Amino acid sequence: MSESWEVVVVGSVNADLVIGVERRPAPGETVLGSDMVVHPGGKGANQAVAAARLGGRAGIVGRIGDDGHGELLRGALAADGVDLAHLAVTPGVPTGVALITVGSDGDNSIIVSPGANARLTPENVEAAREMIAGASVVSFQLEVPLPAVEAAARLAAGAGGRVVLNLSPPAPVPAELLALCDPLVVNEHEAAFLLDGGGDAGELAAKLARSGPRSVVVTLGADGVVVADGEGVTAIPSPKADAVDTTGAGDAFTAALCLRLARGDALRDAARYATRVGAAAVRKRGAQSSYPTPDELP
Repeated sequence: MSESWEVVVVGSVNADLVIGVERRPAPGETVLGSDMVVHPGGKGANQAVAAARLGGRAGIVGRIGDDGHGELLRGALAADGVDLAHLAVTPGVPTGVALITVGSDGDNSIIVSPGANARLTPENVEAAREMIAGASVVSFQLEVPLPAVEAAARLAAGAGGRVVLNLSPPAPVPAELLALCDPLVVNEHEAAFLLDGGGDAGELAAKLARSGPRSVVVTLGADGVVVADGEGVTAIPSPKADAVDTTGAGDAFTAALCLRLARGDALRDAARYATRVGAAAVRKRGAQSSYPTPDELP
């Protein structure tokens, strides 16, 4: 079968409810924030939009509710040209929501209510078999149930696609799933969770690469990334950027990485490109609203 999609994302679709704060409240404390703004988000939808905005042929496998947030998200994905053939509607269930506070330094804290995302099943994956099997790269996160992720990863790998797992939010995953990852994408906290201990980024990447995945990328925010595979460990710096809002920047990075891998780049070259996309994404507010086109990269 000829490949119709460069990147297919199996993952979450959320409405991001964002409030700016000067500082986050301590337990039992109330602080005032800015007006709430609703942005389209969810790690799955973010990655699909970011890949499409960079010119990629992207599709998504996910679930939304039959509510206003679901309509907003479907419209946003369609506007960027994401294939929505397998974005299912779940009657009587709310669309997923992320409650996000953004501090004065641009960093964010997030609470996710999964809603319809929690209803994604291996049966939904089977219904999307043609799309998943026809993709060069299939990207996953853990904001949808693990059985659906496992089923889709096995399907993608069996069809010759490349499996990229962003272990966010961190959770235990089977060794069989880790063995399919090429790469596993984690930040330092997620890496330490998997290894049950800390260390510097290079050590974490090397240990993770020996623990099962075919390759590993450890993201370090403004400090760039570390790549580890059979060729060794390489640190890749990020372009400098004045951060306004880091919401969704990691998703922009992962989407760009997937797209460049789909187009045949070596992992390190793909990671260098993806750091430019991640840096561009922190310069504007919101997640999807901040994602660059190719001519907007630093």
